[in-house]
Amino acid sequence: MHKILGKCIAPVILAALLCSCTAAKYHIQDGYYSAEEYEFDNFGWKEYVTICVSSGKIILVEYNAFNSSGFLRSWDMNLMREMNSVFNTYPNAYTRYYGRQFLSSQNTEKIDSISGATISHHKFIRLAEAVLDSARSGSSKTCFVDMKIRTIPSSGN
Repeated sequence: MHKILGKCIAPVILAALLCSCTAAKYHIQDGYYSAEEYEFDNFGWKEYVTICVSSGKIILVEYNAFNSSGFLRSWDMNLMREMNSVFNTYPNAYTRYYGRQFLSSQNTEKIDSISGATISHHKFIRLAEAVLDSARSGSSKTCFVDMKIRTIPSSGN
């Protein structure tokens, strides 16, 4: 009886150990985490992603861009009109779309790109991956991402 029970329990214990190792690799710590572009782009915007993690899950995603005066790109009505007429999308639409996908999937692997916002999609993925790295390590410092080269950790708080 003990041998049969041992043969049944051993695979269950092994599976639990394997799952816990995988979960530990992707575990994110509670808190707020941010990543932003290292420099303003050629249009004068700096994109950023901020997440809030609670009970090990992302519960809030903010994705946007700001200019040197702090004005948010998704509030720029002229840009919205121009982009919508040419690309059939605009910042307030695609930032919410990418943020919703990230929130629902809890990772960056299944975030679909929107035609007309593919550059922002690539930036969003890089920023979201950087913010997830911060959440895994528990570092609440803003992570600056050089879109041309690599991730640059912040020296700030």
